[in-house]
Amino acid sequence: MRIIVMGQQAFGKDALAKIIEAGVDEVVAVYCEPDRDGKPVDPIKEFALEQGLPVHQPANFDDADALATLGSFDADLMVMAFVNVFVPEAARDTPKMGSICFHPSLLPLHRGPSAVNWPIIMGSTKSGYSWFYPSDGLDEGDSLLQWECEIGPDDTVIDLYFKKIYPSAIESVLEVCDLFRAGNPPHIVPDEAQATYERRCTKKHAKIDWNKPVGQVYDLIRGTNPAPGAWTTVNGNEVGIFDAARLPGDGISGRVVDISDDGVTVQCIGGRILLKRVRPAGEGKIPASEWASAAGLAVKTDLGT
Repeated sequence: MRIIVMGQQAFGKDALAKIIEAGVDEVVAVYCEPDRDGKPVDPIKEFALEQGLPVHQPANFDDADALATLGSFDADLMVMAFVNVFVPEAARDTPKMGSICFHPSLLPLHRGPSAVNWPIIMGSTKSGYSWFYPSDGLDEGDSLLQWECEIGPDDTVIDLYFKKIYPSAIESVLEVCDLFRAGNPPHIVPDEAQATYERRCTKKHAKIDWNKPVGQVYDLIRGTNPAPGAWTTVNGNEVGIFDAARLPGDGISGRVVDISDDGVTVQCIGGRILLKRVRPAGEGKIPASEWASAAGLAVKTDLGT
């Protein structure tokens, strides 16, 4: 098959590399977002140019010239691997077999741009990814295939995405191509009654409320590690919270109950959180014990103040 790969960053690059390495299909062009002033060259662009592939970076596909260029490659399929720009129907349907798109959730669950964060924040025990036939709706359309994995009780975004979803998804690119090459690729119709839509997880969503049950606080910390990063305040000063552990214990919510070489232990409703690694405002990430010493933190200090 003649394939156009559209994507960005490491996922797009690795998906492209996997198709080229297999040597079964011909990549005829690569599409990625326009360059940004002061930002490094996108890895997928850099890799594609090294491979001698034509690279195109239209700001949108609303004009006839962009669509004509896309059509000139006479592609059979467009593989959309990590795409943030909107691709209209006229562009998606240009290849003979249309387009297929990756999304890091079990669609129709967690449609939206932070599909790895929200399942952890919400306390889900499973996630995965979908390759789906994109439409004009947000992550809507039938799925071609889906893959499911467990979210462990201590998994962070790093664990779920980079250690579980990412490696399997890159391997699945070849399965995606195989299904189209074989003809009559599957269509898994989503149950719209189960659909959820979440907005981008940002700093405002990552503020810790120490008066919440300990499980909710721990899930928020896990689900925002490494980005956007959970945070709290101490005497008006912000501090980011990253690596942490859940512990038993009772007491006054939001209060520091212990400081040790292991970190800073804070009380929540129904349990405690051991803060292991933090980021004081304007600084890098450091052990919580080091932060406590530098900040003069003491047992019975209240966080969130």
